[in-house]
Amino acid sequence: MPWSVVASGLGLGLALIVAIGAQNAHVLRQGMRREHVGTVVAICAVSDAALVVVGTAGLGAVIAASTVLRVTMTLLGAAVLLGYAAMAARRALRHSPSDGLTVGTERPGSVRPGARWGPVALTTLALTWLNPHVYLDTVVLLGSVAAGQGEARWWFAAGAVAGSLTWFTALGLGARLLSPLLARPGAWRVVDAVIATVMLVIAFRLVAGLWSVG
Repeated sequence: MPWSVVASGLGLGLALIVAIGAQNAHVLRQGMRREHVGTVVAICAVSDAALVVVGTAGLGAVIAASTVLRVTMTLLGAAVLLGYAAMAARRALRHSPSDGLTVGTERPGSVRPGARWGPVALTTLALTWLNPHVYLDTVVLLGSVAAGQGEARWWFAAGAVAGSLTWFTALGLGARLLSPLLARPGAWRVVDAVIATVMLVIAFRLVAGLWSVG
């Protein structure tokens, strides 16, 4: 096994996904609220793995060459991010002081009352598959770098997939350590306000980048 190639894939994969973005903000929020964390982590990790495989197989070059596809993905992704930014902002404005008091009182691994699997899974899928940055990072960039590894490209892809799984697992499960902090009144206002800001900034940058290219 070419460990240096695996390590390169692991390092680049982590470098691309560790930066705080819409997907990471969602995983962090679900982890802190202990709402279907396993589902969220699994969707993100499996989705990343599928996209890395697709990119390594050669589809990244096709997407990069299609102006129509890139523009469509960018506009759709920006619209989705704006929608979720609005919902996060609404939560930040409507939270009552008692909203944060139940955080950290559940048993480890428990699911908060009222948390539904369907909406959580759909939100995770949307923030993953409708985010243009995911395709640019996994399919296009990682796929291109993997192609340069020749016959060892699948080992490189394996390293990138391992990095994705490690990060999302650590982010989702490690977020529980923040539960005592979030038991303070008003803490969730700050969390949701930050999430709304992150998604809004990313959406703006997507549209601005499209405009500059055009």
